[in-house]
Amino acid sequence: MPAKTINGKELGQKLREAMTGEVTQLREEGIVPHLTVIIVGDNPASKSYVNGKKKASAQTGISSDVIEMPASVSQEELLKKIEELNNEKAVHGILVQLPLPDHINEQLVIESISPYKDVDGFHPVNIGKMMTGDDAFLPCTPYGIITMLHSYNIPIAGKHAVVLGRSNIVGKPVGQLLLKENATVTYCHSKTENLFEYTRSADILIAAIGKPNMISGEHIKDGAVIIDVGINRKEDGSLTGDVDFSSAAEKAAYITPVPKGVGPMTITMLLQNTIKAAKGLSHLGG
Repeated sequence: MPAKTINGKELGQKLREAMTGEVTQLREEGIVPHLTVIIVGDNPASKSYVNGKKKASAQTGISSDVIEMPASVSQEELLKKIEELNNEKAVHGILVQLPLPDHINEQLVIESISPYKDVDGFHPVNIGKMMTGDDAFLPCTPYGIITMLHSYNIPIAGKHAVVLGRSNIVGKPVGQLLLKENATVTYCHSKTENLFEYTRSADILIAAIGKPNMISGEHIKDGAVIIDVGINRKEDGSLTGDVDFSSAAEKAAYITPVPKGVGPMTITMLLQNTIKAAKGLSHLGG
């Protein structure tokens, strides 16, 4: 029996509709949730992501603006702009679109954003709180993945979750969130020997390794849940994930497509974090 498709686009839209009510309530209390996105340079993919975030913000009633800076901007200028936004009470969330030009230290930029406005969930303070189970802004893609699993009533506790990839943005944090949900977590990466032995033992497989169609039906167990985080552009311009959808869907119980899978959920959780930031700052009198 073919797998059920986890439609991130539909789920994200449903969640954003619910957020609209939250935003309306905040506006009635005199709080207008506001997200500022900084984009450096003219990377087409980054511009596309930023436009998507702006459009989604408008749909939910969240105010947003985009600050465009040239690729030649100095690190000092960028840090100065972030400091201004940290001190701007009307701004609740700050996001610096990655990647940044080579002459700018990405980690330094991430650490310069106030943890209270870090709606991307990348600041070491928020990562540390996530690791210890404290309330924090969660990284948006892992947050979206966990939300997907919950929304489809997919059991996590006691299951063997295998994470392909160990990036700070997806792999490492999603493993921690799965661990918090009482899964048994195995991390796999480019140095893992006998990789497919692990993928075939996974009840939940998170593919975030950046290699198109690397995982096919023969590499997964019957009834597995497959979350494909990969976004790879083929020669014809179309997108494909890290998983060969057609063959994997013949064996899996649930699977996410690419596109319309994890991507829309990432933007949705960014908006959720922005609303949370607006509530937190108002509570703190910020």
